[in-house]
Amino acid sequence: MTEPAAQIPDQGETGGRRAQRDPVAVPEPWGYRLKRVFLGAPLVSERLSEERLPNTLALGVLAPDCISSSAYGTEQMLVELLPVFGLAAFSLVLSITGVVLALLVLLTLSYREVVQVYTKAGGSYVVARENFGPRVAQIAAVALLIDYVVTVAVQTAAGTVAVVSAVPELGPYSLVITVGVVVLLAYGNLRGIREAGRAFALPTYLFGGAMAAVIVVGTVRGLLGDLPSYDPAALPGAVPVGSGAGLTLGVVVLTLLRSFANGGSSLTGLEAISNGVSSFRPPEGVNARRVLVVMAATLAFLVAGVSWLAHLTHATPFISGYPSVISQEVRAVFGAGPAGTVLFDVVQAVTALILYTGANTSFNGFPFLASFVAGDSFLPRQLTKRGHRLVFSNGIIVLAVVAIVLLVVSGGTVSALVPFYAIGVFTGFTLAGFGMARYHLTHREPGWRPKLVINASAGALSLLVVLIFAVVKFTEGAWAVVVLFPILVFALIRLNRQYREEEAALAALAPILDVEPTWSRHVVLVFVDNLDLATLRALRYARGLRAAEIRAVHFVIDEPRARRLADRWGRFQRGDIGLELHDCPDRRLGRASVELISRLVGDGRTEMTVLLPRRTYSPVLGRLLHDRTADHLAERISSVPHAAATIIPFDVSGPVRRLSEARREGESFVDTQRRLVADPTVPDPSAPAPAPPAPGAPAREGRPEPTSTPIGELPDRGPATVTGSVTGVEIVSADGTPALACTVTDESGTITARFYGCSYIKGMEPGRAVRLQGRLSSVAGRLTLIDPSYRLLSRRTGGDTGARQDQNPDDPTT
Repeated sequence: MTEPAAQIPDQGETGGRRAQRDPVAVPEPWGYRLKRVFLGAPLVSERLSEERLPNTLALGVLAPDCISSSAYGTEQMLVELLPVFGLAAFSLVLSITGVVLALLVLLTLSYREVVQVYTKAGGSYVVARENFGPRVAQIAAVALLIDYVVTVAVQTAAGTVAVVSAVPELGPYSLVITVGVVVLLAYGNLRGIREAGRAFALPTYLFGGAMAAVIVVGTVRGLLGDLPSYDPAALPGAVPVGSGAGLTLGVVVLTLLRSFANGGSSLTGLEAISNGVSSFRPPEGVNARRVLVVMAATLAFLVAGVSWLAHLTHATPFISGYPSVISQEVRAVFGAGPAGTVLFDVVQAVTALILYTGANTSFNGFPFLASFVAGDSFLPRQLTKRGHRLVFSNGIIVLAVVAIVLLVVSGGTVSALVPFYAIGVFTGFTLAGFGMARYHLTHREPGWRPKLVINASAGALSLLVVLIFAVVKFTEGAWAVVVLFPILVFALIRLNRQYREEEAALAALAPILDVEPTWSRHVVLVFVDNLDLATLRALRYARGLRAAEIRAVHFVIDEPRARRLADRWGRFQRGDIGLELHDCPDRRLGRASVELISRLVGDGRTEMTVLLPRRTYSPVLGRLLHDRTADHLAERISSVPHAAATIIPFDVSGPVRRLSEARREGESFVDTQRRLVADPTVPDPSAPAPAPPAPGAPAREGRPEPTSTPIGELPDRGPATVTGSVTGVEIVSADGTPALACTVTDESGTITARFYGCSYIKGMEPGRAVRLQGRLSSVAGRLTLIDPSYRLLSRRTGGDTGARQDQNPDDPTT
């Protein structure tokens, strides 16, 4: 079924009000029609509105990333502890969890100040920009962008672990499942899935409720002595369990630090409230603080509960990543009976759901942050453009691609991805803490001293975590972040400098260039590869520029082909523009073009316009079968001072389609030519010659003939139409530019018509009747029409022959 053409209203401004005109039917390209099929109908900008969320909905929408990290934080601590400390790891994990929760309390207090002061979206990026300047803010930008990318990878990988823990047969396909989920999330967000919705809030409450039930039931069973436990040494595929004997102080300290660094992944997502504070209902700061406290308290309860159950059940991480620690705890709490199996499946389902939902929050946060940074000119401005469904499509695609690459490189396991995680997260915490500390020092608002201590302490401890993580996890993948981080910061700053230099240059040169031209001659070159419809359209466009000189140029690469082109040019082109052949023995068209143009504009008084016919074909097959020489030449030519390249596109697919239709319908060759060029002056040999029009009758149906004025009655200035006979033709020179001067006489007087840039016009010869229309001027004391439009008339009757300057006399079919 054919896609209907889009109805685009033609709008203009009239007296300060937008005037509505009739819509214009524009056929849609196949790429747009395909986009509509996969992404749906486009959304209009009026539907772009900011939705304000109540606190309960805001918690469900903004908290999945943070709360879901409790599903793998404890497990990552045990991964480091068990091989070194053995069964003692299940006691040490409680201590390390306590340190992580203490840091959580401090960061929560710090971010309470952030959301109170900065009620617009942006989080640590805005805090750093406002307090340290835009350059330092790029450290926060890189940290958050890395955080968003790794969040997608970690959350989807952990969600897949929850799935394969319930269905182990899917284990070998974990990476495929994870990548597929990322693709589906990207596709859904490209269609415009709204983050603010009850469907996205539900997993938070389901997971929180399910895990609360697991923790409470497990704790009660543990107190009653009824909770079973695992034997880590007897679990095939589990991580190695050390003996804990003969440990040196260095090994102990390093292992504890590595375990703490892994446990820090439980705090990821804490900044989500500050990034989305603008979505709260007023008063935004107060409501954001309340939701932040509830979210942090929920996270603390879940992390502590999971660690406590790991301590009781000895749930052990596996090398393959599944079954997960949390799934083993659920199995131990609810048992393996029918009811327990159902509850196990439910908990695993809601765990996978919240982890995948947590990944989806990055598909909202990353594009918005990227557009924010790009708006400050530190990222490519393509990231500021909203797409088909009013989402930042470029940001979504970039996030999905980078996350998939990270998953493939790391193998898609959570343990392999965690080293990439905390550096970006805690760098953002660091800048938010120090930024707020500087804010308090600068503003000294009431009660600023305790707030300063809180924020400075949070920033210092976060910086310490970054350093610990960079050192203890360096060989496990943190080196990549350590190396990439400064490179990205430098790249963002360098990009900003480029943007600023370009803007400064454009602003500085605008007053200089926005003046009257200093050149005295305007020359138009038409580059010719073949004499076809595309070239003829470029020639027609060139004549409309009213240049002092029009020249057609062909660079000779193939001598026989150039001779055939010159012969065809002499037979079919109407004669007002000659074809120049320039040798190009080394086939370097770009260099040959630049050399020719540089010579022509070398006098400093000539401005050059180069017209490049470009034949456009079907998007896919055309790129394979045809090059884009015009684009390459335009780039080279535009670098020459006083030269401008203009590409004249011609869509070949239309004539190809019409020619195929004509052949199927048996249309005559001439009729086909007439339709392809859309020119009624192409003669039809089967039609009888038209009778000459009666005096005063219009020469063309529907186009009334202008009234001619006797030459002797013409004024000195103004528009005029005259009819007479050519009595003389000569080539004159005006400032080095050739011009064809034609003397035209009627019964009342004589006038001269000058055609600049021409040395010959086919049919313009003594004895030929002609009708001229243009503006009067005086040249050397003689009444003159400068570059008038003309119509050649019959020698005897003065009837119209059909040769007109405003038609297409260059068509080789005429």
